[in-house]
Amino acid sequence: MSQEIAVIGSPEFTTGFRLAGVRVCENVPDDRKDEQLDDAVEDVLADDDVGIIVMHDDDMPHLSRGTRKAVETSVEPTLVTLGGGAGSGGLRGQIKRAIGIDLMEDED
Repeated sequence: MSQEIAVIGSPEFTTGFRLAGVRVCENVPDDRKDEQLDDAVEDVLADDDVGIIVMHDDDMPHLSRGTRKAVETSVEPTLVTLGGGAGSGGLRGQIKRAIGIDLMEDED
């Protein structure tokens, strides 16, 4: 089972995670996202030690179609997006996909 959390994004986004002890951080400057974001995501996807990838939701449109599909359908590592339009419904769906069950099923 993979143990590392990886954070991909702008230096401003990754700094807080570094301070919290996250060791795998890929900095992609805002003005270079269209050129460098795919490579950073693919590098992290290939790292067998990474179990969770954290990105800002606003960075998703900068990924190529193939890389976006690979990261969105990956079970391990699991992608978690923060900010933007991710909201609780998005996080709920990500958790359900990662573990295979809905922890917050509606009780009727």
